[in-house]
Amino acid sequence: MTPPTPAGRAAGPGPGGPLELMLDGVPRTRAEIAHLTGLSRSTVSARVDELLRAGVLAPAGAAASSGGRPPARVAFNPVARVVVGIDLGATHGTVAVCDLAGGVLSAETIDLDIADGPQPVLTAVLGTAGSLLDGVGRPWADVAALGLGLPGPVEHVTGRPVNPPIMPGWDRVDVPALVQAELGLPDLTVLVDNDVNVLALGEHATWWAEADDLFYVKVSTGIGAGIVMGGTLQRGARGSAGDLGHVRVPWAADSPRPPEDERELEDIASGPAIAARLREAGVDARTSADVVAFVRAGDRTAIELVRQAGREVGAVLATVVNVLGPSVVVIGGTIGRAGEDLLAGVREVVYRHSLPLATERLQIVPARGDSNAGALGAAIMAARHALAPEAIASWLARED
Repeated sequence: MTPPTPAGRAAGPGPGGPLELMLDGVPRTRAEIAHLTGLSRSTVSARVDELLRAGVLAPAGAAASSGGRPPARVAFNPVARVVVGIDLGATHGTVAVCDLAGGVLSAETIDLDIADGPQPVLTAVLGTAGSLLDGVGRPWADVAALGLGLPGPVEHVTGRPVNPPIMPGWDRVDVPALVQAELGLPDLTVLVDNDVNVLALGEHATWWAEADDLFYVKVSTGIGAGIVMGGTLQRGARGSAGDLGHVRVPWAADSPRPPEDERELEDIASGPAIAARLREAGVDARTSADVVAFVRAGDRTAIELVRQAGREVGAVLATVVNVLGPSVVVIGGTIGRAGEDLLAGVREVVYRHSLPLATERLQIVPARGDSNAGALGAAIMAARHALAPEAIASWLARED
């Protein structure tokens, strides 16, 4: 895995200076750092000493000598601190403790009901986080930041959910403050985002770090998207970017819907929508998981309905591809994991209706992340914040 940089891009010269450069894990001398960053040797030496004091850099042996005393090398130390990532779904919560490079040290998934409200849900997952930290021998004092993904719209700047449809009791709740109060850690940085954004972060950092422009689509109980452009997650002015499920899908000549049936994507291509169509056909499906089970069992009706859902998703994505021009479109979520049928429907329409220049090298691929993907993405969000220059400065200030 590529260590997460504060900007989410390959490390190099710039405001991050020596630390941003060193996030690639390669040991270097102070002279090499000065050469690569363009900073003076005195500036680099002072900055490296600070980073060594914070533990973010660590001694890494000596370089070959060209005469005289061999110069000392330093390297990024990803275990200087840890981060906690939490992914909340409608009926589960996954918690991961990771190092600063996004390496998972420990993870666990627990059953819960998001409709129980913020206090009991957060108490449960934070208790699990505490147990995981104990298991890897790290106290809460070692946690540089905590990232949390929620299954609904989130105003990222404040960490407050806004009118989340499946989260009664969560609207406008100050989630970061609740987490800090529950832990008794008022200075802990708590970052909150919607679940698709953290999935996009995790998928991009883990599998597609060289792809600057990635569009992640989650097809499950709802439909949403995470947008990585120029190597950076795009949230929009208020955090609402990527709300793919509420885009109205135009009627197409090959659509089984009547011409007057122009509905939002979520109403015709989500797991519950497919399940409803299956029930109309006499198949007892209630949930997204039921749809997946019937597809894997080879039910022809379920397979065709999932493929048609892919075509409907593709009808919306064709416009996205024309407008944003991503190099990778990743399809994830419960229905996305049903097999190749959803993906085939998406590809069929996107490659037919998008501009040739936009699709010439476009990859439309299934998500590669496992059940920890959302929690990992939340942890990467936390790690990027923790490695920002101002965050490192605060570590040093607390140690003075």
